[in-house]
Amino acid sequence: MTTRYRLTPETRRQLKNPIGILIRGSFNGTMKTFKDLVEKENPPMVISVGDIVSKNLTENNVSAKLSVVDNKVMRRRIQPIALTADKTMYVKNPPGTITEEAIAAIQEAIKDNGHIKLVVDGEEDLLALVAALYAPVNSFVVYGQPREGIVVVKVTNGKRAEVTEILEAMEIFRKAK
Repeated sequence: MTTRYRLTPETRRQLKNPIGILIRGSFNGTMKTFKDLVEKENPPMVISVGDIVSKNLTENNVSAKLSVVDNKVMRRRIQPIALTADKTMYVKNPPGTITEEAIAAIQEAIKDNGHIKLVVDGEEDLLALVAALYAPVNSFVVYGQPREGIVVVKVTNGKRAEVTEILEAMEIFRKAK
């Protein structure tokens, strides 16, 4: 497992703010709004990052191409959420980092024809950035904003540039040549 990026105090503060559109409200309210948005925009792909968001999408019949979970809610271990998937993949991704292994798994899952559940040993939060970087244009990456609602990131070239800037502002680890 090779770490590619690590949060700095500055990027940690920056990422407290949503990188997409914040839909405030209860689980039911946010899911209704999100379902309406999916019906209106028909994104080529929906990717969920986080156990509660992934569970809520499933329970509301929104099909995520990729569901990224770590079997934790607010850093507390929970029973694994039942998600229907054609394939389950496992990666290590320590808190506050993005590993090469996690990046490769997300890239592979996006290319795969089936529905993928990616189970992270560590923390999945930062993987929303990776998903937004590699998902097809106009896809939705959705993650939870604790105690507020959900964040919907519509993948555009501009959003990819913004994510790239965030990643470049993190501590970057390069492989020795």
